[in-house]
This record gives sequence, structure tokens and C-alpha cells, in this order.
Amino acid sequence: MEKLRILRLLSFLLASLIFKPGTLAAGLPRSVLQSTVLSNPQDIKSSYDFVVIGGGTSGLTVADRLAKDGKYTVLVIEHGPLVYADDLLTVYGALAPLTDPLKYLYHISSVPQVGLNNKTGRIWIGNLVGGSSAVNGMVTTRGTKTDYDRWGSFWSKTSFWNWTNLLPYFKRAMIFTPPPEPVRSGFDITYDIDAVWGYNNGTGVHASWPSYQFPGIKIQWDAYKEIPGVEFPRDSGGGTNGVYWHPTVMDPKNVTRSFARTAHFDGLNRSNYHLLPNFKVTKILFEGDTATGVRFRPGNGSSNFYQVRAEKEVILAAGAIHSPQVLQLSGIGPRPLLELAGIPVKVELPGVGQNFQDHPSLNMSFKYQNYTIHPNADDMNSNQTFIAFAAELWNTNKTGPYSIAAGNAGSFLGLPVISPHNYEAIADKLDAQDVSAYLPPGSHPDVIASYKAQMTSYAAALRTKNMTVYHMIFHATAAQGGIVYYHPLSRGTVNINVTDPETSEPLVDYRVLSNPIDIEILIEFMKFTRKYYLESKTLAPLAPVETGPGSNVTSDADLEAFIRDNFTPTTFHPVGTCAMMPRELGGVVDENLLVHGLKKLRIIDASIFSTTIGVNTCQTVYAISERAADLILHDAEYSSS
Repeated sequence: MEKLRILRLLSFLLASLIFKPGTLAAGLPRSVLQSTVLSNPQDIKSSYDFVVIGGGTSGLTVADRLAKDGKYTVLVIEHGPLVYADDLLTVYGALAPLTDPLKYLYHISSVPQVGLNNKTGRIWIGNLVGGSSAVNGMVTTRGTKTDYDRWGSFWSKTSFWNWTNLLPYFKRAMIFTPPPEPVRSGFDITYDIDAVWGYNNGTGVHASWPSYQFPGIKIQWDAYKEIPGVEFPRDSGGGTNGVYWHPTVMDPKNVTRSFARTAHFDGLNRSNYHLLPNFKVTKILFEGDTATGVRFRPGNGSSNFYQVRAEKEVILAAGAIHSPQVLQLSGIGPRPLLELAGIPVKVELPGVGQNFQDHPSLNMSFKYQNYTIHPNADDMNSNQTFIAFAAELWNTNKTGPYSIAAGNAGSFLGLPVISPHNYEAIADKLDAQDVSAYLPPGSHPDVIASYKAQMTSYAAALRTKNMTVYHMIFHATAAQGGIVYYHPLSRGTVNINVTDPETSEPLVDYRVLSNPIDIEILIEFMKFTRKYYLESKTLAPLAPVETGPGSNVTSDADLEAFIRDNFTPTTFHPVGTCAMMPRELGGVVDENLLVHGLKKLRIIDASIFSTTIGVNTCQTVYAISERAADLILHDAEYSSS
């Protein structure tokens, strides 16, 4: 089971060609590359209007918007390479297993996790132009209204940050293409273009659908109809949870991965939009309290340093792992940490690098002994006749099973559905907690206040159905059982290594299961999952059996032991380390995404999530980036007037 889990995780990475200094990347005309891509730092201008740190999902989106009208100059500095290769765009499996799957990821491991018997966890984030949008599972979903309304609740009732105000930015961020027939009618896939997606063509990020689905998904879907309280929303993007279909981030014309590079960089022949790959920003430069530029060096660790000036803003888009590192190296963060590292304190912000959250997962395992539904996803590995059929469809017109990425259906459920008899008691226990006991020793009072505010909000939301805590992916295979925990209570940290702050990777501590109520919720998950598979009349003809941990493991103590041995701290959705919250609540940025106490420094990536969301993070990062672009352009115009 562990081997299968790792294989699935590896399946969305791939080896491809690297754009190196002095060479052209395959796939783009020479004129485009010459006008935008720089391989030598001495070729950059001495100053730009905007300098963007990080060329990933958010960085490229905002850079594209800022450079669009030609009025402003933009430089994006990205640590990873610019990669052009056909297999980077491959859809099937999102993506096929590779011989060198970690080539375009950062090689970072967490510190040993006390809650997991001192095992370490891998931090999987993209290290190339396009960031994690280039290597993720291509699933695109939105959180619930509760998720986004919570962000604004930490400010005021008039805060911009809520579902209603973000919806236009979600619509701007993606182009929606309905599922093709007969898939739509055959699986009763519903959607609402007017209310949820709109008809915007101002972006190159596509949300579309494969031309094939395996029939076994239907029976998994129908089994949920037996469970009280489960809803089936019309559209995955409508702000409610339940059991639903969701699209793939895929270009429907070419049937290829659609991501930040293809949408917000490729083919943009703009002399005012420069990209410098293979370089790492090590420090933000200031004059007084105003950000004025950055210092950077080659990504290979060379000690040659360079500087560039930002006339209007420095925009930090390095992601939830590296944005706090850049801030801390620049003297912005917890005072004790900075002093221990010998870094002069520019602005004391205790929340920098704290509040770290991800989506952990638990691998129970079940097997259908009588899985006679064919074709199924297993046939793509074992049935040579079906493999040949699928290959012919793909080679002829890019249709069939090879157009499926990481799947398009699943359950997204709140605690009252998962645990109708115990959810109130769990929420009451969270309300009564002294939350300071579950943060790192010596946590700043502002960080404690932040966690208290979050847990107060969570306790209320756990009593409602619309905060998603439980996710099951529908695989249409004989082996089942993986579940994702979407709103864990525990909080981790991402801090510089004080013994080697500039050249080493940050120290990542998930602090997984540090809040004991997480264990209680996960035990409820296991009991619910057993009920779904083993008590369902719909699934009974398939003869499901539990293979891990096994039906003989029943006591809460034994279930907890299984969790600690089989829990994975991440599904590659890190957030929260530069939270958008008031300063007195450990916040790092304000409602306009500007860093507290400083001018002309803004953060635009997933690190600004105050609390995580009940889905993967990619689509929300695109929406935040669209909002950020509006804020930046507004301030630029105002300062010029």
C-alpha cells in the first residue's frame, strides 16, 4: 500500500528539458524568448517598476497583469529553471511515473515529527517556472463560502475578504469549458456557468474535462446517497460542499496541462516583462521603512550577489515555505529567532513563519473482492486489449482514458455528516481548550491570540456542515481507502536555520497531531470510512473488505496507533506562514496584502491564508493573485497621479 501511495504521489512529476544560460527553451519562437527571458543577471535593467520574487502560480499571474498594458516594467526572479518539454504537459495520471520524479521539486524534508513517532515528511513544492501549478495533480476546486468568509471575520464585517467579493476574481482567473458529451449525460455532471464561472476570456488558465470516465465512479457516488446529510451541489465552485464533480486544469483544445507558465508567460512578447530563472532572492532591500529592491544570487549556491531596484513595489510570491524565509533573512519576523541568527531586526513580526498549515492524509485500505465493473482504472495497467484501445483513442484525437488526470469526483464533507453523534462534543472540547498549550513553547502572545481566534471560529464551524474536514477521492479501482483531512487544528512553523540561514533550506515543522483533538477527529474519519464501505447496500455486491488496519482493530487506542504509523503530514498544499490578519493577531500582511509596518512590500501567495480551505489551494491562489493585481495597479496609479 505504501508503495502504491508513493507511486501516486510521484505520478504528477516529470523529467524534461531545462532552459540553461545560453540556450533556447524548446517550444517558443526565438523572438519571444529574446525579449523576455534573461540568463545573465548583468543583462537586467538597473531598476524596474515591480520586482516579483518567485515565478510560480501567483508570481506569473500578477506579473502578466502588471505588464499587460506596457506601462510598467516587471522583473520576475525565479529560483528554478524555465522548462519546455512535451511531457511536462502530459495529462494522464497527472503525471505518469518517472525515472527522476523529484527533478523539479525542492528537496526539503521536515524535522522529525513527534506526533508520527519521529518520522520526517517530504515537502513537495515546485522548483521551476510555473511553480507547483506545473507539477500538481491538475485538480481544480474552490472552498466553501465559510472558508473565505472566515478570512474577513478576523478583520471586520465590512472586510473585502469574503465569498461574495472573491467570486468575480475566481471567474476572472479561469476559463470554464463544460464536459463533453456523452460524459456529461452519462455521469449526470452538472454545472452553473452563469453563477459560478462566467464567460471571461481574459486568462489562459483552463478548467475543463476529460473525454472519458470509468463507470465505477457511479457506484461510489450512489453509495453516498445512503448517508444522511450528504448533499450533491450542482457545481463544485458554488461555495457549498458535498459530493460533486470538479474539472481539471487542462487546455481542452490541446488536452494538455494548463498552468501559470502556459497562461501567464508563454507567447507574451512584451519588452517590459522580464524573467530571470535559476536565481534566488536572499534579501529585500530597504530605505527606511520602504522596500526599494532585492539582493539575489545564482540558484546553484554561487556566492556572487546582485541587486536590482524596484521603483514602485517589491512583490513576494515565493510560496508558504520560502516567503517567510525571505522575510526573516531581511530582518522581518520573530525577534528571538532573528537575534539568534545574527540578523538585525528590521520589523518585529512574530507571525512570520508561524501558523503553518497543510492538508494531511490517512491511508486506510479496502479492497473489493468482486470488482467486476469494467473497464476500470486497473485495466490501464493490466488489460492489454484495453490499453491498446485507449492508446488508439489518444493517438487518433486525444480522447479516451488518457485524458484523465488525477480524477474528477469525490466527497467533501463536514463533521456533522461524518460524526452526527459526536460532532457537538468535539466542538465543545475545542471551545474549552487552552490553545496556548498546543503551540510551540515560548510562542509570542500575538501568535497565541491568532490561534485562539482561529480555534474559536473552527469550533463554531465544526457544528455546521459547510466547513469541509473530510475528503475522499473516487478512483474507480478495486483498491480504495485514502482520505484527506482538510481543516487540521494543529499548527506548525517554517523558520530559517539559524546555523546557516542564507544557504540552507528553512526548517519545516508540521507539528502534526500536536493538538490532540485532531486524533479524535481522525478516529471519527476512520469509523465513517468503515461505515461507508462495509455497511453500504450499494457497495455490498462488490464484497468490500478492510485490509488496513483491519476489522480487528477497533479500540480508540489501537486506531490512534494506526494513525500515528500511517498519517502523512502533507498533500502538497502548504499555507498560512505570512497570514493576512491584524498585527495584534500575529498577522504579517494587512487586507491589502501589504506587510505590516513597511511600505511597498506586498505578499501575494498561499502564505497569506489565515486559515486553510477545504479543497486544494491552486484555484484560490489564482483568484488571490487577480485581486492582488488590482490592488497593486490601483496603488501604482494613485502614486503616479
